[in-house]
Amino acid sequence: MAGSLLRRILDLVELLANYPRGLPLQSIADTLAIPKSGAHRLLAELVEHHYAVQDVETGRYLLTTKFATLGLKHLSRTGVVDIAQSVLNRLADLSGELARLAVVDYPRLVWVAKAQGARTGLRFDGDMGTEARLSTTSTGIAWLASLSDEEALELVMRQGLGAPEECGPNAPRTVAALMVLVAEARARGYAWVQDTNTPGAAAMAANIVHPQTGRAVGNLSVAGPSLRLTEAQRDAIAPELLSAAADLSSVGAFSEYLGALGGSARRHPEPVRRE
Repeated sequence: MAGSLLRRILDLVELLANYPRGLPLQSIADTLAIPKSGAHRLLAELVEHHYAVQDVETGRYLLTTKFATLGLKHLSRTGVVDIAQSVLNRLADLSGELARLAVVDYPRLVWVAKAQGARTGLRFDGDMGTEARLSTTSTGIAWLASLSDEEALELVMRQGLGAPEECGPNAPRTVAALMVLVAEARARGYAWVQDTNTPGAAAMAANIVHPQTGRAVGNLSVAGPSLRLTEAQRDAIAPELLSAAADLSSVGAFSEYLGALGGSARRHPEPVRRE
């Protein structure tokens, strides 16, 4: 019973995290498929402990900043962002585009830090704390390329390929098309996509690898408008991207924490070996 209650609270928190303007009680109950009275009790607990609040004008329930504060405090204490920020800043300055750090929080891949290199004109940006779509982002494809085909496909099937309206025009529509991108990333040493996740955007990503296990624990990416982040620009940036990822891979404390974070996987197959 206790486990069921905890699961319902976590489902509620995850639901509200997607709606910064909040949701009415009935919508919450309907989405979670629980009685309205049960949803109200869960919300009352969150409100009592200041994790949620009810808008007095609209009646909608929304999360407070307490969860965000906890997350930021946790990341700050781990030192992950502090260690990575100087690398991100250097990569953003060199590329003139958005540089981001994603970490493997198995079976998810989450963006946790960024640096914006674009000063004028078109700027591509993204929300921190969001889960990367594995099949359409360079971040996701780079991670998939580090895994066996079996594990990669299992993760993609769990998340789904994504509806056409949610992706860019070049998004892979089949598993076979996705695995072509994964194979290209393995051969190249980093992932590269154009108009797959967001229309008009291109991106590239390279993995941060745990020095002992050989598992990818996160990755660095560069993203920007596809009109500006061309293949020629990609080729110019690639050595620096790979160097930056290698630098973070060699930082002991950084890799140890990320390795532990990704250690909750149900299984740890041997790293994919390339001849």
